[in-house]
Parts: sequence; C-alpha cells; structure tokens
Amino acid sequence: MTDIFKIGDVEISNRVVLAPMAGVSNAAFRLTVKEFGAGLVCAEMISDKALLAGNERTMKMLYIDENERPMSLQIFGGEKDTLVEAAKYVDQNTNADIIDINMGCPVSKIIRCEAGARWLLDPEKIYEMVKAVTGSVSKPVTVKMRTGWDDDHIYAVENARMAERAGAAAISMHGRTRVQMYEGEADWKIIRQVKEAVDIPVIGNGDVSSPELARAMLEETGVDAVMIGRAALGNPWIIYRTVHYLETGELIDEPDYESKIEVMKLHMDRLIHLKGEKIAVMEMRKHASWYLKGIKGNGHVRKAINQAMTREEVIRIADDFIVELKERQEESAVQKN
Repeated sequence: MTDIFKIGDVEISNRVVLAPMAGVSNAAFRLTVKEFGAGLVCAEMISDKALLAGNERTMKMLYIDENERPMSLQIFGGEKDTLVEAAKYVDQNTNADIIDINMGCPVSKIIRCEAGARWLLDPEKIYEMVKAVTGSVSKPVTVKMRTGWDDDHIYAVENARMAERAGAAAISMHGRTRVQMYEGEADWKIIRQVKEAVDIPVIGNGDVSSPELARAMLEETGVDAVMIGRAALGNPWIIYRTVHYLETGELIDEPDYESKIEVMKLHMDRLIHLKGEKIAVMEMRKHASWYLKGIKGNGHVRKAINQAMTREEVIRIADDFIVELKERQEESAVQKN
C-alpha cells in the first residue's frame, strides 16, 4: 500500500491531510502543521461573494506560503455564477494547488446562504455546481461533504457519485450528518460505502484523534488518506506521529512541555507576521489553551495569556512557565531521592 497518492495531477507525499477549519487554518497554522509532515494542508473556507467584492479580510486569507505546498484552498457559496467566478479567481490569482468546494459546513449562517451542508439534500445541485466549476478552472477541484443532512437524509453515496461525474478529482467525507454538527460518533461504514462507490480518491474525516485511529480508519474504510482536524489544535505533533506510525508501525512519544511551549511561540510569531501583533496576540489566546492542554498547572498561565496584549508579554509568561515547570521537576526528583 503506497503512501503517495494523487489528486488530479498533484502528488501528495503521504496519507495524512490537515482539515480546513474556520478561524484556525490560516497560513500560520498550516505552515506549522506542514512542517510536522502533513501531506496536504487545507485552508479555512472563503466566501465566494466576499472574495468577488474584494473584502480586505477575505483577500488576506488568500495568502499562501510557498512552503505549505501542496495545499488546497476552500471556497463556499450557494449560487453557481458567483461560485464559478470565485473559483476562477483562485485558479488564476493564487498559488493554491487544489480548489476545494465546501458542502459540509453545518453552521446556520452558511446554510441560510444555500451553501455548505445545504447541498447535501440535493444531489442534482451538487452535480450542476461542481460541473460548472470544474469546467471553468485548470486546477483540480475537490469537494468536502458530510454523510447527509440527518439520519433520514443520508445521500452520501449518491452525492459522491454526482461529484465524481461532475469532474471532482477527490472527495473528503466527514462521517457525521449536518444535524450531528461535531457531536456523537463519525460513521466510518458510510465512508467505506463512498470509497467503494467511486473511483477518485476519498479522504476520510471524523474521529481520527490518534495515530492508531488513523490506521484503523484506513483499514476499515479503504480510504486513500485520513483528514485530521480538531485533534491537531495545539497539537501539530499528531501529524508527525501519525505519518511515522503509518510508515513504520512505531509509535513516537507525545512531546514534552518545553517543545509544546516553544512551538506555541513560533506559531504566534507567524501569526504576527500574517496579521499584525494586536490581532495575532488576541487570536493566540485560544491557541495557547490548546497548546497548554494537558500540562499540569496551566490554569494561571492561560489566564495570564488571556489578558496579555503584546508579544513580549506572552513570551515572558511562557518562559516563566517553563522555568516553573523545570523547578517543579527538580523538586520532585529531590523528593524521590
């Protein structure tokens, strides 16, 4: 079983993919995860209409570091004309390797735009929209979808076949319905049914929170790759550990606290480069809580970072915590002896 697969003419070096996560998967996060070995990274979704309107924040979201590549840039929309124009803009004006169409976002404001998971109820619309996009761009087009709207409306196989027929180069399938949101268990059986129903690559998504579960999904569903989302928040090591485990069968230890804090600081500096210090430091508050998760006694540190306003403050808080943890380790070692 080779670790390399292709999406259109784009070669992906391994079978581990970073999911597109709104408010998270910007260039700073993607590059950090890429350096931990992801075969493909995917950008957070971009509104077709905001892109075409030249919205300043949206245009900045198109930034791609060359070191991220290959990467996929995701768009969403509910109307064919604007979706096609947005796809053409991405095709002609960005260095993205793949254009992904979101048809899985379960959030109400996206559904109200007739976008995201709303498509899951209409296989004919999936064909029409995807066909219009693939016929207008030169980059490979992929789709990210869910199994269905709810337990009574699961059209995963039909929707996947429609996307393939319309020219999609690959499908990412999240094993939950729209109604489930991010709760409950992902249904890997439906992901397997989709893989068996189409000839294009299928990337499985949902409940891949460890290297062992990544292997289990590959074996149980037959998918070409696994997509990791929330499990990578504050934990890019899961990518490296998963790639290594799939290639060698060896399970690498979790990172130590110092490694976690140093990568958190690197992530912040990349965010500052991308968005400026003020916005970056504010955004790092949620990332810091993810990076510090599992480190004993992190409560006061998270609280301090949540009040920090500058890079200098965050660095000082983080470095002081490293010193505190080392002192605690030394005291513990003395007591044992």
